[in-house]
Amino acid sequence: MHRRRNRRGRTLGALIVAGVVASSAYAFTQSNTVPATRAGDGNSAISGYTATSVVYSLNATNPQNLDQVAFTLSPTATTTVKVKLAAAGSWYSCTNSSGSVTCATTSPQATVAAATELTVVAVE
Repeated sequence: MHRRRNRRGRTLGALIVAGVVASSAYAFTQSNTVPATRAGDGNSAISGYTATSVVYSLNATNPQNLDQVAFTLSPTATTTVKVKLAAAGSWYSCTNSSGSVTCATTSPQATVAAATELTVVAVE
């Protein structure tokens, strides 16, 4: 008789432990809210621009300094145009008005001696 009671006690104890574990696991299984998002993959051709009619404007006081670079860009629709006058030089922001691009090169001041190449980056 003592063995039956001991088995019942063990069974009851196991059921209580199982109930505590089950209710604890339930408490940690909360749901997450994730907003709808988009993902995709695609490709398209990348074509370049053509810069023509490049004009460098010298500083009126010190002609060793370049104050501006201007050129015509085709195609004309761009959102961003930047230029660099040397391989290790600074990037200058430009303005584009229907393909007529001007770039102030005064901050930092560009010099004629350091201007070894013209790199143009344009993005539509």
